[in-house]
Amino acid sequence: MKQLSQRFARHMLWGLRLAPREAVRARVVELRWRWPVVASLCATTPAFYADLLEAGPRLLPAMAYLLAAGVTAAALLHTGWRTGSLAMHLLSNPLDLVLVPGLLLAAALPAGDAGSVAVWLRLVVAFLSLVRIVWAMQRLITRGGLAYLLVMAAGVLVLCGVGYWWLEPTTPTLGEGLWLAFVTAATVGYGDVYPTTPAAKIFSFFVVLLGFGVLSLVTAAIAAHWVETEERVIEREILRDVHHQMNTLRQEIADLRRELALARHRAEPPP
Repeated sequence: MKQLSQRFARHMLWGLRLAPREAVRARVVELRWRWPVVASLCATTPAFYADLLEAGPRLLPAMAYLLAAGVTAAALLHTGWRTGSLAMHLLSNPLDLVLVPGLLLAAALPAGDAGSVAVWLRLVVAFLSLVRIVWAMQRLITRGGLAYLLVMAAGVLVLCGVGYWWLEPTTPTLGEGLWLAFVTAATVGYGDVYPTTPAAKIFSFFVVLLGFGVLSLVTAAIAAHWVETEERVIEREILRDVHHQMNTLRQEIADLRRELALARHRAEPPP
């Protein structure tokens, strides 16, 4: 029983113990689906706020949710099929199993105001989509990827500024939207500009989460870069000292060999 539980835990963490060839194929399929899934899930964010701001037919938001559900389901099923055990792969990806029906339900429900059940459901789906996007992109973040993190942080702040420019009436210019995005993501809150509409307040919730995540990653990457630089200096000094000691030992061994050879030559009897 204990062995079965440990095996199931390994399956839940990695998905499946595959043959090397099947594991490589499944990994390739997952990498091919990564960016389509991320792009389709990102498209649901403007769809969510379009439902809040615009009354009437919601063809485009519904299409965005349906597209995200289709792409996520296709990636899940295709990757599971290539692993050779679709059922185990589905069990090891509970987030996608919850996200796909949530996206379909978000597409089917009508638009509502800020306090309706449909909006709260779409808010939960948006949060799960954000978690899925972060999970898909986490392997791109490495210790030495400081430049990539800085570009990503700038891009996230620009997108958040555009979102405030669209959603918040007190930020009529893009510059004011960017400023509100920065003070919200950094949790500064000067109070000169702040969200006033329900849509902008809901958007601020995600901006704060993104700010915590992105800015923390940038700070950690900068600290890791400094620590890594100091470690490299210490390693160079240690290697230089080791090389010096090795050269000294080689010289001493060579001197000893010469002295032994000279002593043997003197000890030999004359012919």
